[in-house]
Amino acid sequence: MIRAAVWLVAAGLAVGLAGGLGGCATSYGMAEHDVVFSRYSPLSRNLEVARRALPPLTYRRIVQTLAARHEQLSEQAIDLAHEKYDVYVPPGPPPPEGYGLIVFIAPWGEPTRPQIWRAALDRHRMIFVAAQRSGNGENILDRRVPLALLGYANVHARYPINDQRVYLWGFSGGSRTAEIVELAYPDIFRGVVLNAGADPIDGREGMYKPPAELFRAFQRARLVYITGEQDADNLRQDDVSQASMREACVLDIQSEPARGLGHQTLDGVLLDRVLDTLEAPRAVDEARLAACNAQVEREIAARVEQAAAAIDRGDLEAARKQILAIDARFGGVAADALLQLDDRLAGQAQGAQRRPPAIP
Repeated sequence: MIRAAVWLVAAGLAVGLAGGLGGCATSYGMAEHDVVFSRYSPLSRNLEVARRALPPLTYRRIVQTLAARHEQLSEQAIDLAHEKYDVYVPPGPPPPEGYGLIVFIAPWGEPTRPQIWRAALDRHRMIFVAAQRSGNGENILDRRVPLALLGYANVHARYPINDQRVYLWGFSGGSRTAEIVELAYPDIFRGVVLNAGADPIDGREGMYKPPAELFRAFQRARLVYITGEQDADNLRQDDVSQASMREACVLDIQSEPARGLGHQTLDGVLLDRVLDTLEAPRAVDEARLAACNAQVEREIAARVEQAAAAIDRGDLEAARKQILAIDARFGGVAADALLQLDDRLAGQAQGAQRRPPAIP
């Protein structure tokens, strides 16, 4: 058995773990600190997270290498008994349709005390959960992403939750981690608040599109960008991220102004406004989405054709570069074509090795 950290860090994987709330009694209208969770979920299995979070060729290499060595990844990457969370539940009985749930990912390692956000959370009947020791100094791949998923699944197991009102919110480096989680788990999280931190999803910054069926769900998630008007660097990065989203046909993008703020998290008033935006009715323009997706498919087809032509003419190095570029930019959306190209490239390379050297 191999430790997950060894393989997944090497692969650049955001690992996910999930579970159920344990170690504390149900409580409403109060904050609970130092909560210890105890349950895991199939969503947290390391190979499942690899399938969702990594581009298809990287995932294939992990599976192939493990098989060749007759080894296995460890099932989970975190020992839940050593992790603690902060949880806030609004007062009063649960809503008939269930609570909303927001998973917060902080840039700091200390506990997150949501006192200034309680009024907004109460108004929206929304539970708040944040992991401790999940700051920017922690490894994204082995800790920050899995801790966020643990927070979701444990609270979901303990309280009545409306699955249509489950969201992510991150600040600064935590916002970038939240973006990774949203990409990999759009079937769980219906939207994300990107607060002063975002990246493009074309492989440039280590964010990759998940398998096609998951990416189609991501295209229907709501993304709310909010960054302080004096936080110039992150405002520019928001623009880069949003442009990447639109190129990938992610169209439900909302941008909220944060006037008077620098690189700061939201206060209670701003959070209330952002939650209104996050939960406002939405309607996907199906015709626009279909036309955009068709254009992306044409681009993928053209790039695949170029890589195939390079293989056919024996320019294997050029083909390899083109295949890796498709893998990074389009990820799981192009998985079927990528795997076929990878097989063809491997076959050509093996054939070239078997051919005798030319006689001068």
